[in-house]
Amino acid sequence: MTDRPRDTVRSPLDRVVERGGSALARARAEGGMASRNRLRQLEITVVISAQAGLAAALASLLAQWLLGPGAHVFAPAAAVGTIATAIGQRARRTFELLIGVGLGILVGDLLRALLGSGSWQTGLVVTLAIATALLVAGRGGALVGQAGGTAVLIATLAPVQPGLELPRLFDALVGGLVGLFVVALLLPVNPIRVLDKAVEPVTTRLTAQLDAVAHALARRDADAAQRALEGLRGLEPDIGRLNDALSGAEEVVTIAPTRWHRRAQFHRYAEATQHLERLVLYARSIARRSATALQYDEPVPPALPDAVARLGAAARELNRASRGGDLERTRELVREGAELAGRAWSQGVRTYGEAMISDLRTAQSELLRATGCRAEDANGVVRRAAGAGEAEARPPARARMSRPVRRRVAGRAAPGRRPDMFRPPTRVG
Repeated sequence: MTDRPRDTVRSPLDRVVERGGSALARARAEGGMASRNRLRQLEITVVISAQAGLAAALASLLAQWLLGPGAHVFAPAAAVGTIATAIGQRARRTFELLIGVGLGILVGDLLRALLGSGSWQTGLVVTLAIATALLVAGRGGALVGQAGGTAVLIATLAPVQPGLELPRLFDALVGGLVGLFVVALLLPVNPIRVLDKAVEPVTTRLTAQLDAVAHALARRDADAAQRALEGLRGLEPDIGRLNDALSGAEEVVTIAPTRWHRRAQFHRYAEATQHLERLVLYARSIARRSATALQYDEPVPPALPDAVARLGAAARELNRASRGGDLERTRELVREGAELAGRAWSQGVRTYGEAMISDLRTAQSELLRATGCRAEDANGVVRRAAGAGEAEARPPARARMSRPVRRRVAGRAAPGRRPDMFRPPTRVG
């Protein structure tokens, strides 16, 4: 008695249940990622708050010690402004702050001496100070704000409180330098840890969506591939935070002597991150072409979803290796994925399938370059592995077993043969 064939046709209820399960799993994954993002944001908040409080206290004490007792408000304010600036822009913020204060003092003193004091004079002083700062900076920012604020103080307070210019400039200098001192020496962040925390959500979501694309190809589910594409498009905020973390880490390894030994590691990390961003772009293209291929009912060889899954596994392994692991496993997964892509091409694909395989091979090369391979070496590894996969699925025809025939040179007979042997046979009537 033979077994009855299994019914492969799914009912609408089965599809609803499957989609509900996928949505629940996706919601759980996004919820866990959101919790990790909140914890990471809380840690950054605690560090910046501690840096700002310490910088304000030190700036106030130093201003009172150098200038004597008094209300030195601007020194701690400048220190807090330096700390509160986006990570990676603090040194530039301090420089802009000092230049802005200097421009405000220069324009305010010059116009006050020429025009005197009053309401319309204050408006004119601020207008010219802002215009000068914009011409110098080319855009808005700390320089423009400080130039305008200092011009207001000079135009309004200088007539009743002479000698305001030097304390204002000195307070700006003390506050900015104290802020940098705290960031660079007293409480410098660990740049590699900052990068690890910024890379994790990008890698986690990228590999999850690549797995989703592989499953969609295996099940021929165009809607699932489209959802994976939307998930990959949603990586933009995480990539933005990653770029901010790179800028901040570069600032730390530049100005913090206690972090100088991390420079080489940072540069390797930064180069790998560039390839990771390109990998995200190619992953989007793979997901988009997958959805289109399924919508046009193109054939999907069994090796193709496996190749996409290998790409996600290689990216996941690269993230582990960046914390001190072995990169050889990443390279091995890339070679396996390239071989599967070559096999899928030999098994038969159409327009969007071929484009998908091309994107796969380019993404695999980017992953190899992220491990430290040169571009030529990475392309060669992917090309050879893909060629091996093609030959395995479609082996080349065997050479003829007979001895090759020696070609005759025109006008000469082959050695050891009579010339008439090469004459064509005479047709018999």
